[in-house]
Amino acid sequence: MLAVRLPPSIEKRLERLARRPGRTKTYYVRQAILEHLEDLEDIHLAEAALERIRSGDERTIPLKVVMKRHGLRR
Repeated sequence: MLAVRLPPSIEKRLERLARRPGRTKTYYVRQAILEHLEDLEDIHLAEAALERIRSGDERTIPLKVVMKRHGLRR
């Protein structure tokens, strides 16, 4: 179970949205979280990879090398 406190202005917007199609506020909050959760996870993974690259623990491959390796032209 999760409780979320929202500013009154956001709460009113959510209430108006939920009234129109007969959905609940919970439905829209759940949808918003599910839609953005993957993006947040991707950001976390990208930041971790960048840290490994900056620390020298991970290397990158230049685009030219990747394209040549796969027989692609730029």
